[in-house]
Amino acid sequence: MRNSKRLFDCIDVQLRDFPKDDMFAAKEEGGIWRKYSTKEVKETVDKLGAGLLHLGISGNDMSAERRDKIAIISNNRPEWLLLDLAVQKAGAVLVPIYPTLSVNELEFVLNDAAVKLVFVSDKELYEKVQSIRSKVPTVYAVFTFDYLQPSLHWKDILNKPVQDDFVKLGEAAAKVGYEDMVTIIYTSGTTGTPKGVMLSHKNILSNVIASTEVFTDFCNSNDKALSFLPLNHIFERMVTYIYLFNGVSVYYAESLDKIGDNLKEVQPSVFTTVPRLLEKVYERIMGKGQELTGIKKKLFFWAVDVAGRFELGKNQGLLYNLQLSLANKLILSKWKEGLGGKVKAIVTGAAACQVRLLKIFTAGKMVIMEGYGLTETSPVISVNRFHEANRMFGTVGTVISGVDVKIAEDGEICCKGDNVMMGYYKRPDLTAEVIDKDGYFHTGDIGMMVNNKFLKITDRKKEIFKTSGGKYVAPQPIENKMKESKFIEQMIVVGAERKFAGALIVPSFDNLKEWAKQNNLSFGTIHDLIRHPKVLEMYKNIVEEYNQLFNHVEQVKKFELTDHEWTVDGGELTPTLKLKRKVIMEKYRDAIERIYE
Repeated sequence: MRNSKRLFDCIDVQLRDFPKDDMFAAKEEGGIWRKYSTKEVKETVDKLGAGLLHLGISGNDMSAERRDKIAIISNNRPEWLLLDLAVQKAGAVLVPIYPTLSVNELEFVLNDAAVKLVFVSDKELYEKVQSIRSKVPTVYAVFTFDYLQPSLHWKDILNKPVQDDFVKLGEAAAKVGYEDMVTIIYTSGTTGTPKGVMLSHKNILSNVIASTEVFTDFCNSNDKALSFLPLNHIFERMVTYIYLFNGVSVYYAESLDKIGDNLKEVQPSVFTTVPRLLEKVYERIMGKGQELTGIKKKLFFWAVDVAGRFELGKNQGLLYNLQLSLANKLILSKWKEGLGGKVKAIVTGAAACQVRLLKIFTAGKMVIMEGYGLTETSPVISVNRFHEANRMFGTVGTVISGVDVKIAEDGEICCKGDNVMMGYYKRPDLTAEVIDKDGYFHTGDIGMMVNNKFLKITDRKKEIFKTSGGKYVAPQPIENKMKESKFIEQMIVVGAERKFAGALIVPSFDNLKEWAKQNNLSFGTIHDLIRHPKVLEMYKNIVEEYNQLFNHVEQVKKFELTDHEWTVDGGELTPTLKLKRKVIMEKYRDAIERIYE
């Protein structure tokens, strides 16, 4: 693997070292897992790559501007990777687009990248692309992965190549070098217009090789992974290349709703996630605990309490060890069974994970490896390792090999290495703003080193705000701490140029309804419930309890409860489930004004 210079070399590596009958697998018609062997993947990728050349797709002179661009808008499925690898071999550039992108943003991306072919998964996305076809003159064909009439189907391309096309594919693949661009990923845009991040084989492959050192501590060619985080994001895509180079079988979840069922069926050793999804798993488990009665309920919450006191690398004595062993045997082992029973590690990134969750899952013998990175860094900068000595709760772990991290005078995390992007597509001005003359990429995150070993993120540079009294407030630590309450689902701290810090709080509606029932509160709609004096009093007490953990200026003095959860579809979250602060603050402008009346 270390001799590989292109990402698509993973096929030959796997075919040589550990050919599999389930390189990929996904549920197809009849709810049966359809497996794709390494041999079938190689043959299909070669046919598809040759077919793309037959259609006129080309790497041209291999410059960023002149190489043909192919867009993909799809859920995770084997076809995603088959296309990705075929486009790479043909010398073209893949432009992955989030299915949730607005029509205006979609039009911008397709035009900015001058996309020639678009591949979509289903009818809804096909119609979305067709609605703007007249505004994107470069697109000359749209293919679908699902069979749809009258659209072109991706398998039609497999029948097009003639022998000469396969010869050309070999020549095109041989021309692709380590330094060549492989993809343009448009950032999900918590602010402004999407920017096209140009990543080369070197960028991503250097990250794959360095991260493989982390994965091989617990993963090998006998293992399976379940994939459900969007492949459009570099995190899941880079991790997929790790799986492929190391012979780990990749099974694609049917949907976010079916993850629980798929985990039990596939019994993976590893999967990647984001904290928001982990929180939802935890909330579901806690909800089931609430439904128990008598001794079973007492045992459940006793076990959760024991797990919540877990510390890494610290022997808390014989009594605690016995309690933890009993908690695992009676309660926590069932949690692991719910995740398939064979999970060795869960890798999480994209946002900070609650320390309480990390402790409870780790106590239940499910290692959570929290990491950190950005699209611009391909993405991993640091990660907590599998072995306990190289993990620390509340940090994003140790910096991976080949990456150099320094903390600037203002606390900003800066990073240098082969993983740092080529630049923003057609925007050298924006590239110059984030990559300095010494080659360091400025992440926009504020952080520090703990024990000269572990990287800790304290906030986003752009999200820290100043009150009208001139005091600085970092919202993320406050939000992450208060979300530990089972009654707080989501939260955003506000207060820029205001007298004090306030907050918008999305309640955990299921837990709130249960509390209302137990307290004999009658209500009509959710809107009525969140305005009930007793509910407001209860939330006031929660906020005041957590306020004691922060200094005076960071304490939330007033808050407003909202009656809707923030979602990707609603526009309040990015596709990687980060808060779009500007959008939320605009949508809830009236509520924020009420805080400061």
